[in-house]
Amino acid sequence: MHPARAPAPAAARGGLALYELYRAASRAAAPAVLLWRRLQGLEHPTRWPERLGRPSAARPRPGSPLVWFHAVSLGEGMAALPVVRHCARLHPGLPVLLTTTTLSSFEVIKDLLPDGVIYQFAPLDCPDAIDSFIGYWKPSLVLLMESELWPNLIMSATAKGIAVALLNARMSLKSFNRWSVPLGLPLVTLMLSKLSLVAPLSTIQAVRFQLLHTPPGIIHFAGDLKYAVGDVNVGENEVNKINDLRQQFSNRPLWMAASIHRGEEQVILRVHEELIKMYPTLLLILVPRHPQDCKKFSVALKKQEVNFVLRSTKEVVSSGTRVYMVDTLGELRMLYRVTSVAVIGGSFLPGLAGHNISEAAAAGCAVVTGPHVGHFYHMLLDMWQTNPLAVKQVAGEFELLQTLKELLGDAETLGACQRAAKVAFSIMSHGVVNRVWNLVCRFTIDF
Repeated sequence: MHPARAPAPAAARGGLALYELYRAASRAAAPAVLLWRRLQGLEHPTRWPERLGRPSAARPRPGSPLVWFHAVSLGEGMAALPVVRHCARLHPGLPVLLTTTTLSSFEVIKDLLPDGVIYQFAPLDCPDAIDSFIGYWKPSLVLLMESELWPNLIMSATAKGIAVALLNARMSLKSFNRWSVPLGLPLVTLMLSKLSLVAPLSTIQAVRFQLLHTPPGIIHFAGDLKYAVGDVNVGENEVNKINDLRQQFSNRPLWMAASIHRGEEQVILRVHEELIKMYPTLLLILVPRHPQDCKKFSVALKKQEVNFVLRSTKEVVSSGTRVYMVDTLGELRMLYRVTSVAVIGGSFLPGLAGHNISEAAAAGCAVVTGPHVGHFYHMLLDMWQTNPLAVKQVAGEFELLQTLKELLGDAETLGACQRAAKVAFSIMSHGVVNRVWNLVCRFTIDF
């Protein structure tokens, strides 16, 4: 393990004092937080004790090293998977543990893990749950994904001599401003001083971590792991699903709106209504970001008297179907291979911050996104540098309509955008997992 530079004594004392306050508050609040989440249906009905650090699986090979990957939700978990697979392939027999927090990530990721990799729900960041979890699993290395800066986890692990790294590190402007205030800065500085490696996903992110006093010697670039999410071969089961959908869609013109948030469906449906005037057989594949929003989207479609089919019902698409709504989890990567045009949601309303565009690019879609893309803007810049046609960013509803008219009406333009996206993805994704793993081995522990 390579120790990081310690903060100045005065800053360290202030950080420790704030940490003790956080530690006491998190211990007191944890039971109420977990109860509230259970009542809201946010926790697994039978596996919720894992959130208290109580295991539901045996620790393999007691006494041997164990690598713990932690990601908060589905997007971060999918970004971790290529590194998990890489680790398992390079070190067969090494126990590997992956934790996430959300039910949606559990439903998808549990079926994608390599043989032998253990899945658990992550412990709450309170002292008792963290100490119980670490005491049972005894990890040798903790790899946190993206923005998972949890004081009890980081302080407890590093106090026990466990190396902790932050991969694909990012911090939103909102989080940066929150940590920068006098009450936040000493605590985050203390946490970051305990890390062995911070691998930011862009220069902007690196600057934010430096401004929060991350030791410069532990900040190292390797690329954005979300490029590696799309770099996975399609399995036989997915091929069968793709062929079935293509048969149902009967060569109709179609486009897909993926990861659509509540409120964005209104933009998408208005645009689709206009497009149908030009292309009467046009089909929209509508994929809500959160499956629970399907009910609201269905109400909107019924009000507008739009003929739609829900994927979960297995109802066959007819010639009169105008919208195919996907209310299932974990099928986005497969669905990108059915369409030639993919509009990425989470980007058409203020307050949203975009979603990963690399999966659509990997599938060879013409990729379109809205104006609000948050930290994914660095991904757009990367792909534009390769080819300006790799991603089309529109300012709003009118530009979206005009762009889709162009893509649906001009096969040459569509093909150029599809090729540009695929080539850009190939260039950006090449070697990123290997570079990340080399940094992990260099700055944490040598396997």
